[in-house]
Amino acid sequence: MEKRKAKKKKWTKLRHSIVTCVLRLFLGFYTKIKYGIKVERFREQEKRPYLILMNHQTAFDQFFIGMAFKGPVYYLASEDIFSNGWVSSLIRYLVAPIPIKKQTTDVRAILNCLKVAKEGGTIAIAPEGNRTYSGRTEYMSPSIVPLAKKLGVPIVLFRIEGGYGVHPRWSDVVRKGKMRAYVSQVIYPEEYASLSDDELFAIVKNGLYVDEACVDGEYKHKRCAEYLERALYVCPECKLSTFESCGDVITCTKCEKQIRYKSTKELEGIGFELPFRFVADWYDYQSDFMNSFDPTAHDSEPLYREKVNISEVIPCQKKEPIYDNAEISLYGTRIVIASGDDRLCFDFNETSAVTVLGKNKLNIYHGDKIYQIKGEKRFNALKYVHMYNRYKNVVKGEENVKFLGL
Repeated sequence: MEKRKAKKKKWTKLRHSIVTCVLRLFLGFYTKIKYGIKVERFREQEKRPYLILMNHQTAFDQFFIGMAFKGPVYYLASEDIFSNGWVSSLIRYLVAPIPIKKQTTDVRAILNCLKVAKEGGTIAIAPEGNRTYSGRTEYMSPSIVPLAKKLGVPIVLFRIEGGYGVHPRWSDVVRKGKMRAYVSQVIYPEEYASLSDDELFAIVKNGLYVDEACVDGEYKHKRCAEYLERALYVCPECKLSTFESCGDVITCTKCEKQIRYKSTKELEGIGFELPFRFVADWYDYQSDFMNSFDPTAHDSEPLYREKVNISEVIPCQKKEPIYDNAEISLYGTRIVIASGDDRLCFDFNETSAVTVLGKNKLNIYHGDKIYQIKGEKRFNALKYVHMYNRYKNVVKGEENVKFLGL
């Protein structure tokens, strides 16, 4: 009897529709005021499930989708939001997002997507899996195509434009500017049935790709460069370095060169000629630097030392604090965390993934455990992800592979 009941338990619930209607009323108005966004309703929506694929720019992207579509939408979400105790339980009860483990092939997440679609639920996924740090749409995994074909529902490409200008991932402040969110294309099952995986993937990539390394208006705030150091760690003068931001200026702590971030998203060297016009140009330079870096040559002395807090993540339950104010050291081959006489060593050969969450949280997947590192406001988690993936590429003999985890 218990097994039969478990099989009949549905993912989609009537309360999700009610909660969606209430949230749309309140958050719709809030997001329009805060983000200056124009959300275009999907008026051709029929009473059938869809797979919504979106580019990922802000922390509020899911609410933009909620404003464009009728009825509840079930979002694929990082397991991090499911490990915050009662808050996570409340989120699961109200909107039932579908949990997925980052940087892994999560079979359970795929099965849950199939279940939701079979029940008539609409699913939303950001194929990037990450918000952009640079303003350009990040790497997308081709694994989204087999999943889309298995679901067998219409694919909706949902574009968000202006989000990087209004609220970059690395920033805590929202700037005054304009955004737009809309359905750019719908691909029906009878249309993609005859397409190869590569052909369909090309359509998805092209339909979602947004490049905001351009002047397309002004995005004003007094602190528009604040925490840009969360995204940048390579100085064109000093190479591996650290930065500090204040107001609209970011400064290299080694050579003390200063760069201004303008309301047009353009960069400007103060008293010198900066070789980058936009953050995306600098980000590309940084990636190129890492893709020529030999991590195995930096095994004896740490490249960075910082103070952090570390917790163990108990998936879908809570986070257990381990050390506060510990020292994290980044080597070319490992990450070491020390607190007094205690040490945790995450050898990259024994680590399955290193990912960045939110603005600057770091997750390390080591053995059967997940560890989460939180630094201070200026903490750059990105360099740990890039170093780990560069090392993995080198030891696999794939030095020319440019993908660094984001």
